[in-house]
Amino acid sequence: MDKLKMQTADGVQDNISRIAELFPECITEVKTQRGRIKRSVDFDKLRQLLSSDIVEGNEERYQFTWPDKRKAILAANAPINATLRPCPEESVNFDTTQNLYIEGDNLDVLKCLKETYLHKVKMIYIDPPYNTGNDFVYEDDFAESAAEYLANSGQFDEQGNRLVTNTESNGRFHTDWLNMIYPRLRVARDLLTEDGVIFISIDENENYNLRKICDEIFGSSNFIAEIVWERAYAPINMVKHFSKSHDYILCYAKDINKPVCNGLPRPESTNAKYSNPDNDPRGLWRTDNLSVGPVVPSKVYEIITPSGRVCMPPKGRCWLYTKERYEEMVADNRIWFGENGDNVPAPKRFLSEVKQGLTPMTIWKYTDVGHTQDSMRELRDLFDGEKVFDYSKPVKLMKQIVRLYTNSNDNDIILDFFSGSASTAHAVLELNAEDKGNRRFIMVQLQEETPLGSEARKNGYMTIPEIGRDRIIRAASKILKEHPEFINQDTGFRVLKLDSSNMKDVFYSPKETSQLELFTLVDNVKDDRTSGDLLFQVMLELGATLDSKIEESMVDDKTIYNVGDGYLVACFDQEVTDEVVKTIAKMQPTYAVLRDTGMADDATATNFEQIFKTYSPNTTARIL
Repeated sequence: MDKLKMQTADGVQDNISRIAELFPECITEVKTQRGRIKRSVDFDKLRQLLSSDIVEGNEERYQFTWPDKRKAILAANAPINATLRPCPEESVNFDTTQNLYIEGDNLDVLKCLKETYLHKVKMIYIDPPYNTGNDFVYEDDFAESAAEYLANSGQFDEQGNRLVTNTESNGRFHTDWLNMIYPRLRVARDLLTEDGVIFISIDENENYNLRKICDEIFGSSNFIAEIVWERAYAPINMVKHFSKSHDYILCYAKDINKPVCNGLPRPESTNAKYSNPDNDPRGLWRTDNLSVGPVVPSKVYEIITPSGRVCMPPKGRCWLYTKERYEEMVADNRIWFGENGDNVPAPKRFLSEVKQGLTPMTIWKYTDVGHTQDSMRELRDLFDGEKVFDYSKPVKLMKQIVRLYTNSNDNDIILDFFSGSASTAHAVLELNAEDKGNRRFIMVQLQEETPLGSEARKNGYMTIPEIGRDRIIRAASKILKEHPEFINQDTGFRVLKLDSSNMKDVFYSPKETSQLELFTLVDNVKDDRTSGDLLFQVMLELGATLDSKIEESMVDDKTIYNVGDGYLVACFDQEVTDEVVKTIAKMQPTYAVLRDTGMADDATATNFEQIFKTYSPNTTARIL
């Protein structure tokens, strides 16, 4: 019987498998330092296969690199023994919501999500630290050797910190920031759907470097736009040279040929130009010009209106259509001659047939999407006048981003893994209320403490996630007051927190555990972990999305979990009997999971596989 590995995917082995599909002759085997044989790539042979010339050695080439880049790549690919633990008590509508709020280091969280949410996220928006010299960056310690780094991949350092101030005087100003952002974007790309897009807010300090990183990870051909957001509306006269009034938002596609831009809503002033004076069943329309230039001889001809008026195109111009096409338009009532039939003919443009979204431009004015003062005011109003967070993005800005590439009825997932005060979640809820949408969000935020003495701390918010979660709750309440019809929409969120694996070390390295230790480690699950904890780690392992419906039932006083209407059925109790195993098998799930130490006796363990062969031969049965 197969045993669950309970570990995130090994990115290196995934990449080797992809190379093997294209270039099987480049796959070889090497012996590790521990003497084990593992699959590897013959890079010299691969380089030769990808070159039309003889490859003899290192050559200068155009590339973007920085100190420790190879370790940043390693960090993106390395598996981790971590999990996401459910927190129903901090959630809202835990049993029914499809939204997620996840606390923890976002690189580790992205790795936990990778297998389950592979190619499922329609849009990613992030607002990472800008690297101004005062911002914080995630401290991934690349000074360690690769082995040490992988062995010490916990959430925090010895002092319990994971954020450090990135000052320009530290000698690694750009390097530390690049090492932070690179592996996160590398993992995030795999989560995007084939028609997915990513938006990244940034300022001029790292905009140039971020463009190069995104060109490498997403491909320069998949660049969509560099948006200039007018974030300030008044100059700061104290600055020496120029008062900065804008930031950038980079937009890349997973595949430039796949996304469809919905455009921006048409303003009411534009639609007001449409009317229907002749009660055309096709609805509202407006007239257009029938003449164009320069002259095309085949489009110069005489038109006689219903009143008998003779019309020719103006000098130097011709008609828009050939005579044959014009006559077809007249027959289809698509030419307007005025109420009395004596106007210069004009084609009718129906509102129902024009593009409903306006093509966005790359300069976004604060009058359209808000500015930083707007975002501060929004938060103060939401939090009863208290200033609990700095530098959040305006909801109008976030709604414009989300609106462009997500659809109201497609269950699109929007991911923000630098979620801060959860402006993105707020925008998703507002947009859903406006267009009756069912978009879903996944917010990820490090459990960063609020500064001592800050207004947030004085108001009882000890961490940034506490602010983010409360903002979503307050925003949902405000939206329900403004849109009472939104009462049945999903405004909740399921809280999950990153933690070390639920499994003891012996689960991952049984050969390194002494025989004496095995007597104290009969159960390979950590003592402080619940069945709910195990369930969510198994869900990650087997591809059940973290918003899946979970139903509980009892058989012989044992709890049986049914996830996703039979996709996964699990029981993690001890003393599981044949009757419990039969009940699970008769449910005919895709996957069934029980604990290795959970069987009531040897007979039950022996009968386990036979029971499934009898009642549910297509079920994949696994044990922890």
